[in-house]
Amino acid sequence: MAIPLQGKAARQQREDGKGGGQVDAGGDDQPSAAAELRALWSMAAPITALNCVVYLRAMVSVLCLGRLGPLDLAGGALAIGLTNITGHSVLFGLASGLEPLCAQAFGSRNYDLLTLSLQRAMLLLLIAAVPIALLWLNVGPILVALGQDPTISASAAAYAAYALPDLAASTVLQPLRVYLRSQGITKPMAACSAIAVALHVPLNVLLVFGLGFGVRGVAAAQALTNTNMVLFLLAYIKWARACEDTWRGWARPAAVASGLAGLVSLAIPSCVGVCLEWWWYEVVTVLAGYLPNPAATVGAAGVLIQTTSLMYTVPMALAACVSTRVGNELGAGKPRRARMAAIVALGCALVIGVIHVAWTVAFSRQWVRLFTTEASVVRLASAAMPIIGLCELGNCPQTTGCGVLRGTARPAVGARINLLSFYLVGTPVAVYLAFGARAGFRGLWYGLLSAQAACVALVLAAVVWRTDWHVEALRAKKLAGLELATATTTEESKRLVAVNREPPEDV
Repeated sequence: MAIPLQGKAARQQREDGKGGGQVDAGGDDQPSAAAELRALWSMAAPITALNCVVYLRAMVSVLCLGRLGPLDLAGGALAIGLTNITGHSVLFGLASGLEPLCAQAFGSRNYDLLTLSLQRAMLLLLIAAVPIALLWLNVGPILVALGQDPTISASAAAYAAYALPDLAASTVLQPLRVYLRSQGITKPMAACSAIAVALHVPLNVLLVFGLGFGVRGVAAAQALTNTNMVLFLLAYIKWARACEDTWRGWARPAAVASGLAGLVSLAIPSCVGVCLEWWWYEVVTVLAGYLPNPAATVGAAGVLIQTTSLMYTVPMALAACVSTRVGNELGAGKPRRARMAAIVALGCALVIGVIHVAWTVAFSRQWVRLFTTEASVVRLASAAMPIIGLCELGNCPQTTGCGVLRGTARPAVGARINLLSFYLVGTPVAVYLAFGARAGFRGLWYGLLSAQAACVALVLAAVVWRTDWHVEALRAKKLAGLELATATTTEESKRLVAVNREPPEDV
């Protein structure tokens, strides 16, 4: 089983003459489910821990806002939702377009493309951050124009203004995570994030309460925490020399800009797919506000969205890692192993979905009471918890399947599936059940269930039944061999051309 290596291990791989588009011809030719399971979870476990750490960071911010009073809580919560919708989801989605390029370039050992792709992604995210920053600077007047309370809008505007450095940090952090994950460097990412989040608590105490910055301090602390994550990762890379075999140095600006269009063609559909799914939960929150007793329904929706965010940490990690595994194997010209990676990951996702169904049914009321003791909120949220569990039975395989699609450089397929499932199926069903059929609050989540059912069916059809892995391996060779002009020598260019022309033998 070809597992992504780093440092000396990667150097030894080159000396052994493996990888680089060549196909193992020995007994290792037959893919092993057990070996793939080990390879997948050796990457996914640290990424899951990283996602949980990031979730804890968000919880700390919300807890600090809650201690500032209802005004700052309302303004800060509004700003967090707005910045997530307009900024963080966009940058995360654009960075996801880097996944097939980095994974397939590493699998084919085209390290020039690997380095260039990272630099292009940083440039792309920096360009995207400019209009986002302008929007955040004008949050206050925009919210007032939309009918929001002026005092709450002012608090939200203060948060958004002090969150601007977070955009700069994300333009580096998001592509850097993809770059490292494509090489199997996942444990250091989790460790660096854990250290940064451990510092997040004293930063909040100092800025929010010690210096009296209030809601501005919450935003500044979050920006500093993401900046610390970047600095810790860069320090690890420098100290451990983790990427000395794959980093080719800073390229000329012309070389970086010349291939930006190719990255954009993958980044835009990736971004659309991510945003369509993330934004749907905000639509649910808005719809909940139109139901009877909106204070209780919006509060219950908030509890359920926090719950789904926590449950999402595992399938999100699984999707990111299977994207890397599939991309690595396709880049190395091994379609059978790429297919095995996809099947194993989808099997794991199904098991995780079953676990979520079990605990949401068994502990629904106890879980909701961890968030609130308000009787009306507990009643609504606990009644909908089993539906949320059933949604995860579809969400886990669907999220993982979208990771497979990214690994095969087909993010546009995932974007179309999300558009169809969430907005042409889920939204009409949710509106009809909640308001037309008078199912109320639970009707909104039955809408999500219908969306997830449609989503998982279409994703599985695209991944399992309609993927020609031999063709995907040929496409990966073409994609990973496009940047021949960046090779350091003529001999290296000739070698890459030769590799690019070889058909995959592992079929």
